[in-house]
Amino acid sequence: MPENSDIGGKIRQIRESQEITIEDLAQRSHASAEMIQRIEHGELVPSLAPLLAIARGLGVRLGTFLDDAPQNGPVVVRSGHREKVVRFSGKVSDRQKPTLDFFSLASGKKDRHMEPFVIEVHPPESDENPLSSHEGEEFIFVMSGQIEICYGKEKYLLKAGDSIYYDSIVPHHVHASGGEDARILAVVYAPF
Repeated sequence: MPENSDIGGKIRQIRESQEITIEDLAQRSHASAEMIQRIEHGELVPSLAPLLAIARGLGVRLGTFLDDAPQNGPVVVRSGHREKVVRFSGKVSDRQKPTLDFFSLASGKKDRHMEPFVIEVHPPESDENPLSSHEGEEFIFVMSGQIEICYGKEKYLLKAGDSIYYDSIVPHHVHASGGEDARILAVVYAPF
C-alpha cells in the first residue's frame, strides 16, 4: 500500500488515463477541486470519506488506490510484515498531520469487496471531530487502548476486546480516547 503521495499519484494516473479533468472529478465526487489537487500533489492527508467519493467518481474500488500488484488467490500477511502504511486525517479539511495510520491486510487481493486494516489511532489534536459518512458498513475490534466512536447522536467508548459493527452511511467519527494511541482491526465494506 503506497504512502499518501503515491495515493495521490494513483488518483492522478487514473484520472488522466480516463481523460478526466480535476474539475470534472470534483463534480463527480462532490469534493473540491482544490482538495483533489492537494491530494494528488501529496500536500494533504485525506480522510477516508473523500477517498471513497473520489474512487466512486473514477469508477474504481477504494482498494485500487492501495493495491500494489493484485493477486487472484489468497493474500497472506505474516505477523510483523505490515510495513506499508497509508495515513489519513480526520475530516478536518486543512489537517496535515495524520490521526489514523492504516496497515492494509489485503492490499494485494484482486477484486475484493472488503478492506481489512490494522489501524493505529492517534489522539485528536483538538475537540473538532466532524462526522462523515459514506456508503457501506464498518466493523471495528479494539486491540489496545480506548476508542470513542461518535455515531449519529450517540457516543460509544470501546476498550480492548470490544467491537462495533455499523452502517457507515450514518455520520460517524472514530478517534482515540484517553490521550493515548489505540490500535484497532477495522473491516470496511464499500459497495462498488
